[in-house]
Amino acid sequence: MSENSQIQPSSFDFIQLLKKNNEREWFNSHKTAFQKEQLLIESFAQSLLDLMNTHDVIETPSGKKSLYRIYRDTRFSNDKTPYKTHWSGSFKRAGKNRRGGYYFHLEPGNSFVAGGFFGPSPQDLKLIRENIAFDAEPLKTILNDENFITSFEMLKGDQLKTTPKGFAADHEDIDLLRYKQFLLVHHFSDDEVLNPDFLVNSNQMFKNMRPFLDYMTEILTTDANGMDL
Repeated sequence: MSENSQIQPSSFDFIQLLKKNNEREWFNSHKTAFQKEQLLIESFAQSLLDLMNTHDVIETPSGKKSLYRIYRDTRFSNDKTPYKTHWSGSFKRAGKNRRGGYYFHLEPGNSFVAGGFFGPSPQDLKLIRENIAFDAEPLKTILNDENFITSFEMLKGDQLKTTPKGFAADHEDIDLLRYKQFLLVHHFSDDEVLNPDFLVNSNQMFKNMRPFLDYMTEILTTDANGMDL
């Protein structure tokens, strides 16, 4: 684990400057500074990947491959600024029996790690809801665990405002059935991100997601008799 695995103040400084100068001419004239900071973020991501592989199996081959491009896709957006104003990356779990993913987002005043299911397929969403409707207790036990609450407060993600099709509006767990996304999020202050312990703490938050990810994996990959789908 290299000493460059710590997030440096200069990486936040560059993002702050980019927010004030989000245009191609400025970016091109500061390309060398961007590349220097990106290498530091790559080093952090690689060290995080190495730690995560001690408690999970990650398909993403390297820290570099985990990073999202700084360039925004502006084709369908009213915001035409060309660059993202944060560093971010994601890790994919390996194999069909390891469902869910991990994400990190580094931005002054808005840094967090997250995991779970950002955009479940209709088939997966149906399986999740049917399982909750049948017996939500295993999921509620995870969500009410003290370590879960300390780490993530509560389950997050977009929810339907109405009742999902095929389920009763007065179901006792309708609040869980309305979820369209199933996300766990932990925010970090700027001081926490720039602290040498941030790498270890980020990894710990990802590790704390495992009971939830393992539960979701089981219901998405096995039938009622525990046989592979």
